[in-house]
Amino acid sequence: MRKAWLLAAVGSTGALSFIALLVVGTYMAAGSIASGASGGSVGLAKGAVPASYQSLVQKWGNLCKAINPALLAAQLYQESGFNPRATSPAKAQGIAQFIPGTWASHGLDGDGDGDRDVWDPKDAIPSAASYDCKLAGYVKDAPGDPTKNMLAAYNAGAYAVLKYGGVPPYRETQNYVKTITTLQKSFARPVGRVQPSQQAAAAIAFAQKKLGTPYLWGGNGTPEQNGRFDCSGLTLAAYRTVGVTLPRVANDQYNAGPHPKRDELLPGDLVFFSDDLTNSRAIRHVGIYVGGGYMINAPRAGAVIRFDPIDTPDYFGATRVTDEGAKAAPVKPTAV
Repeated sequence: MRKAWLLAAVGSTGALSFIALLVVGTYMAAGSIASGASGGSVGLAKGAVPASYQSLVQKWGNLCKAINPALLAAQLYQESGFNPRATSPAKAQGIAQFIPGTWASHGLDGDGDGDRDVWDPKDAIPSAASYDCKLAGYVKDAPGDPTKNMLAAYNAGAYAVLKYGGVPPYRETQNYVKTITTLQKSFARPVGRVQPSQQAAAAIAFAQKKLGTPYLWGGNGTPEQNGRFDCSGLTLAAYRTVGVTLPRVANDQYNAGPHPKRDELLPGDLVFFSDDLTNSRAIRHVGIYVGGGYMINAPRAGAVIRFDPIDTPDYFGATRVTDEGAKAAPVKPTAV
């Protein structure tokens, strides 16, 4: 059933026949791929954390057992999108979004320069990790998962966790815990092969039907736009057909699931491109992998949706979209 759309494409053109066969072959090969392994120390996925913060997150993410580098990265991403100048209506400040009172009590001089600056990631990131670990200590006797209890304490306060014997029944807190624990999968370097997607074929089928459609910057495929898309508009629409709602922009779509290696790509994986290969926030283009080193993408103004090779110098990496990963990624873009 999943392969019927592929076979229908064979014979329409030489290029389509070639790509269709590549996709079929790649799906058949996917049957031998095991689900991701667990265990071992947690590393950061390539480029998921901006290079200027990566060593800080890796170091301080190992401060205590309740956190790890990927979890700390997910917190920073959720709080500020790695923006060291971020502010909120609640007057939370900096990359870790400390409110002034909490910073006064828990801010550290992380870089040893003699001051505690909430706007300096070299102070704020160590302070976030330290505060997480202090909260974990406060709720260490509460039943349940220590990391989830720590996150709940971060959101609702340690007293609420102790009162309810674990994550309290507050919707905001429960969503916060679920979001961070899900997002960490996107920031963690896989230690085994990533499990194949069960929804990829239908997403590719949608994108294939759009081949030849002219590109439109900001295009979402609406009737008013004559069904045209830009790169991330196409991927969003393709996955929406299978009930998965991706963020609107490419650099946030990168966090909608785990990251398979280049030699582990399967049809349906999102593939990303950037002029800065050390920073996922600088991603500027996305396509849908179809197998054999090719993707379907809406490349640029003046072009049409088409097949293109992915092995170019600006290839950044890939994401295997999951429903929970897409739900955890931000609804509103943090960057263009």
